[in-house]
Amino acid sequence: MTASVGPSSETLTPPRGFFKSRYGSTSLRVGVATTWLSIIVLLPLAAIVFQSAGGGWHAFWAAVTSNAAIESLRVTLTISIAVAVINLFFGLLVAWVLTRDDFPGKRLVDAIIDLPFALPTIVASLVMLALYGPNSPVGIHLQHTKWGVGIALLFVTLPFVVRSVQPVLLELDREVEEAAASLGANNGTIFTLVILPALLPSLLSGAGLAFSRAIGEYGSVVLIGGAVPGETEVSSQWIRTLIENDDRTGAAAISIVLLAISFIVLFLLRSIGSRAAKREELAQ
Repeated sequence: MTASVGPSSETLTPPRGFFKSRYGSTSLRVGVATTWLSIIVLLPLAAIVFQSAGGGWHAFWAAVTSNAAIESLRVTLTISIAVAVINLFFGLLVAWVLTRDDFPGKRLVDAIIDLPFALPTIVASLVMLALYGPNSPVGIHLQHTKWGVGIALLFVTLPFVVRSVQPVLLELDREVEEAAASLGANNGTIFTLVILPALLPSLLSGAGLAFSRAIGEYGSVVLIGGAVPGETEVSSQWIRTLIENDDRTGAAAISIVLLAISFIVLFLLRSIGSRAAKREELAQ
């Protein structure tokens, strides 16, 4: 009888406990991840919460309900919501062009999308000031205006939507779109009923990240905005003013409000996106 030259089952099957011994147990990995998360995220958050509570509830409430704080929050939320909505549309458009269209310089455009991530935010503010400041080469003066703040925030938050949507667009099954077209569906119907439901979770996630980045942004608006109270002074600039006036408790209180708003928005949008993704899976 000729001996088998193929690999035996013992060779193909990893030894018992192979993955545990090579990669560590699940509890160890979870422990390391939790420890790192605690050091990098949870401890700083706990510290800011502790500092905001240093003066008691009355001091916290007084800090977050002062006229200057409310005005800065109003400006921040108004502009940030508008920025998130605009980037929701144009971010999808840019992602669509990068994934579905071929044109000269496509790789260059794809690389430019990440430029706001790489640039220090103060450089973004300098760029905005050079383009839309008093010596604007295009004749548009937006310094110390809400439009200037909005454009600066659009610049730094656009990549969040593009990079959230782009991978999903790449993975979409084009055969489903072709089948819908063969049944007589026009482009608008295909996009609304076939493509958009699949993109909704990533769109909401990208918009949530853009909004959260916008409400906490400082460097990109510090020069173009000018911190005009009630007009262009965002909450991060008001926090800086409180720190300069040695009111660290008030600064921490405003920070907690921004963190809470950001967390709630992200949680709600991702919950909606998760439900939409489940409905899409069931529909398929």
